[in-house]
Amino acid sequence: MLTRAEKAERISKLSDNLSRAKATFVVDFIGMDVEQVTELRKNLRRVNSEMKVVRNTLARLAFKEHPEADAALEGEFVGTNALVFAYEDASASAKALSEFSKEVEKLKLKTGVMEGKKLDAAKIKYLATLPGKDELRAQLLSVMLAPATNMVRVMNAVPSGFLNVMNAYKDTKSE
Repeated sequence: MLTRAEKAERISKLSDNLSRAKATFVVDFIGMDVEQVTELRKNLRRVNSEMKVVRNTLARLAFKEHPEADAALEGEFVGTNALVFAYEDASASAKALSEFSKEVEKLKLKTGVMEGKKLDAAKIKYLATLPGKDELRAQLLSVMLAPATNMVRVMNAVPSGFLNVMNAYKDTKSE
């Protein structure tokens, strides 16, 4: 049995995690064994996310300190739940959860909240299809480099073309 001080400390930690997270997902993990939960936590750690198994009453109290998130997830804390906090890239965390739920069918994506907006399971799966931060950065760099690359190709084409003409002229003279 937890004392009031321990409960207050856990609520404070949960509230701090909610403050730092870009998105928070609620998952049902009932039926998963310890190895599967450990593997899921490892996968989430790789994308700077964290999974916490919490009591529903403590989660509700922690969410009270975050009114937007509380309003979005009101009534969702029923049954066995775990909270997944995405500290950096919400799409990478959603992708890790979605892929793991395909492997382990016992993991159920229930709901989530991002920027005060409620996400249902379908929206979380859609979020998983979006490119991550690193992919977006690579796309942006390729777009920024395209004009310079094209300019170098055009500038290189003029001397190459001139050399091709000279070689063709030389070949006609040598025949």
